[in-house]
Amino acid sequence: MAPPVLTSVAPNTGPAAGTNPVTLNGSQFTGAIAVMFGSAAALSYTVSTPSTITATVPPGSGTVNVTVRTPAGLSNTIAYTYAPTPSLSAIAPNQGPTSGGTGVVLTGTGLTGATAVTFGSTPATSYTVNSATQITAVTPAGTGTVAVTATTLGGTSGPVFFSYVNAPSLLSVSPAAGPTSGGTGVVLTGAGLTGATAVTFGSTPATSYTVDSATRITAVTPPGTGSVACTVTGPGGTSNSVIYTYLAAPTLTVLSPAQGPTDAGTSVTLTGTGLSTAFAVRFGSAPAAFTVVSDTTAVAIAPAGLAGPVPVSVTTSGGTSNSLAYQRVAPPSI
Repeated sequence: MAPPVLTSVAPNTGPAAGTNPVTLNGSQFTGAIAVMFGSAAALSYTVSTPSTITATVPPGSGTVNVTVRTPAGLSNTIAYTYAPTPSLSAIAPNQGPTSGGTGVVLTGTGLTGATAVTFGSTPATSYTVNSATQITAVTPAGTGTVAVTATTLGGTSGPVFFSYVNAPSLLSVSPAAGPTSGGTGVVLTGAGLTGATAVTFGSTPATSYTVDSATRITAVTPPGTGSVACTVTGPGGTSNSVIYTYLAAPTLTVLSPAQGPTDAGTSVTLTGTGLSTAFAVRFGSAPAAFTVVSDTTAVAIAPAGLAGPVPVSVTTSGGTSNSLAYQRVAPPSI
């Protein structure tokens, strides 16, 4: 009687914990008295036919030789590899929008041949095994914080955690207007602003910004024109928009009258452009009381001052205007 012959073990890889079934193919298996994986006996085996044995793999590690023994002798060897149990140590980034679609990098060991990557109970939208220590994956949609695991022939890893976060939301920007040159400090209020990665005015990033809290960001406007959508982007996506308006600096063309007494009280009509958001009118360095009539007209009460010319200017959200001369005339003396 000839000794048994082994031609294959299928599958030829399995977890280090064993207990998985395999099929041994070959010939002369009748009466088999032992099936060995290295020095460890199969947990159980059944001679199905003279050419097949089904066996339960014992625990082990590395690559071992599988053999079959019958009363006629010992078979040749076939290699069987115990796949290492995968482990995960990090996921980056570890948060993203509830809609999914975030590309993440999983770092760990024993990741070769991964057969599944799951976020909670949901499979990754897609994944690629880059090496034994790295997998790139795309997150599925989800909510809350979920355990992320990788499965290989060696088993399922322990978890790392990924948090689904909502997109930020904005309620207001204050002030809501400023000069086209930018440089205006504004306060954005809303919700979910923690971890903001971008603040934009139209398509232009803020010159700088600071996340003060989950409900407040202070930012400095970049240069721009017109009315633009201001948004905040965070790990959960991009917010709704609030409107910020760039204003041209005001201009003055006429003062009427252009002169008056050194005493206070003369009503002076200022004519120009961009006056509607005026918040200061000055005669020299002295502030004047004023009323905005329209975008082209304001009426100011000249403050008292020394005789002679004094420059008059208007300051609005768009900046400070050019100045026009107002002539104070001393009263006659006797």
